[in-house]
Amino acid sequence: MKILAVNWMDMANPQAGGAEVHITEILSRFVERGDEVTLVTSDFRGGARYDEFRGINIIRAGTRETFNFAAPAVLRKLDDTFNYDLVVEDINKVPFFTPLYLRKPVLAVIPHLFGETVYRETNFFFASYVYLMEKPIPLVYRHACFAVISESTARDIVRRGISPDRVRVVFCGMDHATYHLDPGAPAFDRPTVLYVGRIKRYKSVDVILRAMPEVITRVPGTRLAVVGAGDTLDDLKRLANRLGIADRVLFTGFVTTEEKVDWMRRSHVIVNPSPREGWGLTNIEAGACGTPAVASDVDGLRDSVRDGVTGLLFPYGDHRALAERLVRLLLDDPLRNEMSLNAVEWARTFTWENAARETMEIVDGMVGGG
Repeated sequence: MKILAVNWMDMANPQAGGAEVHITEILSRFVERGDEVTLVTSDFRGGARYDEFRGINIIRAGTRETFNFAAPAVLRKLDDTFNYDLVVEDINKVPFFTPLYLRKPVLAVIPHLFGETVYRETNFFFASYVYLMEKPIPLVYRHACFAVISESTARDIVRRGISPDRVRVVFCGMDHATYHLDPGAPAFDRPTVLYVGRIKRYKSVDVILRAMPEVITRVPGTRLAVVGAGDTLDDLKRLANRLGIADRVLFTGFVTTEEKVDWMRRSHVIVNPSPREGWGLTNIEAGACGTPAVASDVDGLRDSVRDGVTGLLFPYGDHRALAERLVRLLLDDPLRNEMSLNAVEWARTFTWENAARETMEIVDGMVGGG
């Protein structure tokens, strides 16, 4: 079949992240089985208008800021020319509302919707724009099918008015060749708490810093490694100074995949303090490397961390509760080792092959009328 897909970015974009990995892994496997796939994304400095990656034909238009305005005309023109069988829309920011202008079956792939949490990230006016743009989704996409990456996201969109029989959970896969145990990479000599991800305000990395004074008092020698880059990095450095823990916090900035994996393998525990996620892939990646996770008890993260089995959950924003759980894991070696083994076993169940196969089942049913 011929598939027309749309996503804000593609893998060549310097700002590409988990959503781009997800859509690429799925679409490339459609190509492998013989389907023709065209992906329309935003352009970026140095990007070519026409490109190809893993067999996916890529067309870029507009910019990251204007792509939702540029995309409809490009998508309509392509469909008029090539008459696609199916549209795959990745809704990971503002929707493109493809059912309004493309009279084809639409599969909406949703990591998560922001809802009110968008107000934690940006100014009131832009946050209100994103919040209001999500409101029409149940009406505009009422005839679409949905592939969501967690039970939490499924419950969210059903609460918003999407019919449950149009929603299917398709768990993300992961790169097992990259993320796995390595006996040659022993844990750091000093207790190490790890954060991996973008440094954005809504990610709430400050909650980890506020927990660290208590952790350091009860587990002397503990340090925190913040691995990643973003626009609130300087704010976190100033907070570490105010808390008197600057000498116990390492801000690495951007690192290579190899360096990230090394941090995951050698740290004692990874933390994800976000108020909302579609899934929490870093929890699974770290688990595959043998490191248990402590995460906020919120949508998405409670799906990627099995509380008391592969890690621990804490009430979002409660730095005292976070400190208590970190101390518990750092001091209780048998518990941490048990969770490490459980996390490795659980991570093995998530593969891109399974994710692609389940997505293909949805698509084949849509195009075949099933």
